[in-house]
Order: sequence, then structure tokens, then C-alpha cells
Amino acid sequence: MLRFRAAICAALSVFASALFAQDVTLKSHDGAVEIIGTLRGFDGEFYRVDTVYGELTVDGSGVTCDGPGCPNLINYVADISISGSERMAQVLMPALLEAFALRNGYAIARHDLEEGRFEYRVMQETTGELRARFRFHASNADEGFADLLADEADIAMSLREIRPEEAALGYEAGLGDMSDSNRSRVLALDGMVPVVAAGNPVSTISLVELATVFAGKVTNWKALGGPDAPISVHLEAPTSGFAQAVEDQLMRPAAQEFDANITRHSAGADLITAVERDPFAIGITNFSNTSNAKVLTLSGTCGFSLEASRRTIKTEDYPLNAPMFLYFPARRLPKLARDFLAYTRGPSAQVVIRRAGFVDQTSEEIPVNIQGDRLANAISVVGEDLTFETTQEMMATLLGKKRLTTSFRFQAGSSRLDAQSRSNVHQLARALESGRYDARRLYFVGFSDGDGPAKINRSIALKRAEAVRDAVLAAAETANPDRLLLETVAFGEAMPMACDDTSWGRQVNRRVEIWVE
Repeated sequence: MLRFRAAICAALSVFASALFAQDVTLKSHDGAVEIIGTLRGFDGEFYRVDTVYGELTVDGSGVTCDGPGCPNLINYVADISISGSERMAQVLMPALLEAFALRNGYAIARHDLEEGRFEYRVMQETTGELRARFRFHASNADEGFADLLADEADIAMSLREIRPEEAALGYEAGLGDMSDSNRSRVLALDGMVPVVAAGNPVSTISLVELATVFAGKVTNWKALGGPDAPISVHLEAPTSGFAQAVEDQLMRPAAQEFDANITRHSAGADLITAVERDPFAIGITNFSNTSNAKVLTLSGTCGFSLEASRRTIKTEDYPLNAPMFLYFPARRLPKLARDFLAYTRGPSAQVVIRRAGFVDQTSEEIPVNIQGDRLANAISVVGEDLTFETTQEMMATLLGKKRLTTSFRFQAGSSRLDAQSRSNVHQLARALESGRYDARRLYFVGFSDGDGPAKINRSIALKRAEAVRDAVLAAAETANPDRLLLETVAFGEAMPMACDDTSWGRQVNRRVEIWVE
């Protein structure tokens, strides 16, 4: 279905190109080089031309343009098309765009178009001269990726990672490797949380129980320690990127499928309203969108529990994280768009993200004295295989230091970092380049699950810590190595965050933490 839909979009794109794209001739100033083709885009600096040799990107400063499709070089207006997640389009992106304009001396105005479409016009504040149009198509992740494939969008917004079949279609369409970290960006963080009405007596639920409820295999609250009443299950529409992320992170690891009788909602706000009004309802929603509903704590059979909070979402200690992504193809965007994307990674943008109700990516320091639950977990797992001496060694190493919320975890069954962690590599690299941790010692601390001998687990955890350190150093190209104090250490299964009896728990426990002295 996806391939057919992408093919239709590509055909429509070709049809649209025939209507709007124009032939141009680019000539070098000495007349030695001439390129003839169809103009696909101009970013104010570079032409993008479809030629008999394929798509070429040509520096505009070295050529003259002749033909009906040539852009106005004097009064150039950047045109950026952004498509995908409605929640990102209606809330997060406008907040960031307006803050970016204010910070850089631009005036900005929103113009609503047909349903689901609007644009922001960015103007020079002093002259009123139009500098850019940011055109938005507020829909869902499927539409965003389809528009990207059809060359109808420059940026896709998504509440889930791109899927392998979408990335394959993107590669075939010449967009580059869309699964590569250079082709995406985590803009903000969020989490998936189970919610019930405020009066519901149930306070905890395991991930296995949650998956079986949404699969329709547990249908009565009595099975979850609640009243003898049927469970009413609520989720966003199947086309929602958030619902698809729930499928990817909750249902697939449990080898479950959504029950066909789930009540679906077109918007998260509608879901919350329905759950709040029904004492026997349960839903999964964004951490940023819980309103007055009661959030259930995730529990495990071993007694460990995981509660969603801004801090546990940042650290990924909470297992159902939901990063908010931007995806862009392997081509240059207009300079003003590049400036905006650079702004979204800065500290002032993180304040905007937090004020908009989402979880920002600013690294925080967590003292040991407020990590009581984690230390209790460490003591509880001391046994025949894991000695008390290992726990003592860990405590002696970490005493007097602070844990950063910047953490690193891996995709299930893989040595590849997950999406949020890949973003954290670049976040920490930029911090090193800026000198934020100059003269402070950073420890890359590896931990593992408890599956297997403790000695082997500790060795594996150390290799992971070294791999993360190397990735951060490779990304921190302009950092001064003489001012970096980086160490790697590992304690294996000595400080579990979750129970090891599920794939989610093991994935949470396999991590690399950053501690600072």
C-alpha cells in the first residue's frame, strides 16, 4: 500500500512539475560550461536542476541563468514547505518560528489557507520586505513522508521514526539515506503514557498487561486489580503518527496487534475528554497532553516501577519515549531555513519548547542524593553473581558526582543507538565544542541487563561506553582535545532501572550514562 501510494504521489509530482517547472540554461561566466535542464529549486545561493545527467546542484555565484524559469536574484523569497504531524504543525513549529523571527529582527504573520494548510510570512522588520514563506500542511506522519517522497515538501514532521519501507522509497527517489542521523533531527521530546479517569482505583500497570489490554485479550478491570467492570479502550486514529509509534514501541515487542474494537479519536484532546468522563476507560496519550486524567505508573514483576516525568523522559529511563522528528532530504535548504533549524538546537529554543508544553533537550545535572530509588535497586540485586564489592566500587566512583540527563540507549537487538540517543550524541558534542565542560571530568558509565554472567555483562557495558565516547568525540570536530577530560567505566548489571523479564526492561537497563565531576 505504501509503495502504491508513493508511486501515485510521484506521478502527481511529475504532473505538477510539467505544469510549474520551467526549463533554464545555466552558463559559467567564461562561457565554457553550459547546463540545460528543468529548474527544480533555488535556495538563494544554489540552483537545483534536473538534467539528462540527473539532478545537479549548481553554485549560483558561478553561473548566469537564462530562461523563463530563472528566479529573481534581487528580490529572492525563500519558499519552505513543511508537512506532517498536526500537533507539531499547529503548536510546536509556530512557537519556534515566531521566537526565531523575534530573535533575528523579522516580522512574522500567519495566513490560513484551505483546511489543514497555512503559511507564515517572514518579513524584514524595518522595511517590510518579504524574505520567506514557510508553508505548512498539517496532517500526519504518513502524509508528511509521502509529500517528501513526491518532492512536495522540504521537511517532514513526524511523531514516529521513519519506517524501513519509507526509507527505501526515499533512497530510490534520490533523497539519500533517510534513516541516517544526518537526515533527521529530534526537535523535542515526549512520552507515551497510559491514562485513566481520576476516580479509577488502579494506579499501576505492567507493559505486558498494557499491550494485552490494547490487543483485546484483557477486557475486565478485575484482572488488573480494579473493579469487576469491562475496560473501554481508547487510542488515536490509525493514521496518527502517535498511534503508529505506540504500535512500534508497545505492541510489536509484545507480539500483539491492536484490537479492532478500540475506540479511535482524531485528536488527542478528544481522547483525553473521553477517558476523563468514563470511570472504566483507559487510553494512551502524550505525556504533554494528559490534562486532568490520571497517569498510570509502569510496574514490573520484580517490584521496580517506572514513572513518566520530564526528567525520566529526558534520560530515557521511562521506556515509552516519543521523540518529535524533523526529516529532510539530501539537498540544500534556503539559508533562512538553515538558520531556523540551527536555532532550534540552541538554548533559547529549548526554553520555547518547554513553554509550549513539551520536554526540551537541555542537559540537567542530577545529584546522587536525589537518586534514592536507583540506589535501592542497586542494593536489591546484590547476590551470588553480582557481588557487593562491585556495588561498593560503583558507589565510590559515582560519589560526589552528578548524572547528566543526557543518556544513551540502543535499539532492540542492535548495537545502533536509538533515535533520541543519536540526537544526544550531537547535543553532547556541541556542548564539548562550546567549552561547557572544560576542566570538568566526564564519565561515560556503561550498564547492562542481568541476562548472562555478571563479568561478561560488565565487559559488554564497557565496550558500549567506549563506543558512545568515540561517537561523541567524532561528532565534536572543533572541540579542543587538550581541555577534554573523558573517562569510560562500567558496572554491568549493578544498577537496574527495570525488571529483566521483558524486552522493554532489558532495553532500559542496557545504557550508557554520563556523570560529571
